[in-house]
Amino acid sequence: MNWRYRILQSLRNFRDWLVAQLIFIFLKALRLIPMDSAARVFERFARWLGPKTGRHKVAMDNLERAFPEKSLDEREQIASDSWAQTARTVLEYGYLDKIFDLDENNLGAGRIEVKNAEQFIKLRDDGLPAIIFTGHIANFELLPMAAAKFGLEIQSLFRMPNNKYAAARIAAARKQIAHNLVASGQGASFQLMSALDRGVHVGVLVDQKFRRGINIPFFGHDAPTNPLLAKLARRYECPVHGARSVRLPNGRFRLEITDELVLPRTEAGDIDIRGTTEMIAAVIEDWVREYPEQWLWIHRRWG
Repeated sequence: MNWRYRILQSLRNFRDWLVAQLIFIFLKALRLIPMDSAARVFERFARWLGPKTGRHKVAMDNLERAFPEKSLDEREQIASDSWAQTARTVLEYGYLDKIFDLDENNLGAGRIEVKNAEQFIKLRDDGLPAIIFTGHIANFELLPMAAAKFGLEIQSLFRMPNNKYAAARIAAARKQIAHNLVASGQGASFQLMSALDRGVHVGVLVDQKFRRGINIPFFGHDAPTNPLLAKLARRYECPVHGARSVRLPNGRFRLEITDELVLPRTEAGDIDIRGTTEMIAAVIEDWVREYPEQWLWIHRRWG
């Protein structure tokens, strides 16, 4: 049995390597084309291919759960737009150096504009640790780049892709824009705690399903959610902010960061774990309702 397992594992590794190499070659070739032209081609291809995959059913099931009041045609349009936006985000990994032209002294002059930029300055200068959360909305990879531009150090928690070869390349690309990265999984919470102990800011993606989490209402349905952010906020009594990327017309982006959230507390005065987790989920839901086509619908969010 061992030799059979080793052969199967070798075949899986070769498959993953081949898929990763084809993707990298394709993205490298695309850099020979102007980014906006390549993005239009990529988006059209994704709109054609996406509905032919099994993930499209996941997206449509999620959309029916989130927006029962919308017609099937409306949900299909959101799914199609989401496929296009996801494809564009993947493409943009190869053009991050061209996209990110933020000038902190002349905000909004290029592709990137920043809303509530003074919060970045406050977080940088107040000497306190803080937690900044976001979701898989538009090109969320631009957020740590913006923070770095303002001199704000963030230890970011992210999920590695299942394909280890793609994961290694993406990790290398991410390190060009953010050096303090923590892969989700065993031990990740201790790394984040260590960062907060040192007064470093922590960034967390909070919109994915977490089977061992607590059930929190999301679009009116219970969704298993990781309470890690709330537990860290309670332990360190540190500020919590939300941040998001919004895709604008003509290849532009608006990056937004909220004011410090006033978190719910228990009768004893401690930060309420469930109440805070519900509050964070409500913020993400509001963002998704505003720009549903910019969220990643292909992940199973509910039980």
